[in-house]
Amino acid sequence: MKPQAMIDTGPLVAALSQADKHHQWVVQQLAILQPPLLTCDAVISEAVFLLSKRRAQPSIEALFRWLNRGTIQLPLHVHYEIAVIGQLMKNYANVPMSLGDACLVRMSEQYPNHAILTLDSDFYNLPQTRSSNNTGDYAIR
Repeated sequence: MKPQAMIDTGPLVAALSQADKHHQWVVQQLAILQPPLLTCDAVISEAVFLLSKRRAQPSIEALFRWLNRGTIQLPLHVHYEIAVIGQLMKNYANVPMSLGDACLVRMSEQYPNHAILTLDSDFYNLPQTRSSNNTGDYAIR
């Protein structure tokens, strides 16, 4: 069985943007993962913002197709997790930790068998995450 994963903003943008320097690595990682990918609203918001800055409307449309098809799912409901997420952001303020990062860390507690597909080396230093693929890109846990 293929491994399951959560996806962070960087790999999500890279997957949707062929010009991104991490595009090929992310595509290779996605090929070995079992859909659906899990993420959160904050990651989607960050990805849309970054793709908008690149004027990549077709990529934004592709992202929404993935969401509509269920290729990417949003299982975390922030309003139910706000106290825990707020505490994570307080605990890791020195990292720093965005709302998207905190949501993924919370999800890693709820979905312990899912890896976190990220390009953010800060995840490597959090106790909820465990390993790097040692290439400078990160596929956590």
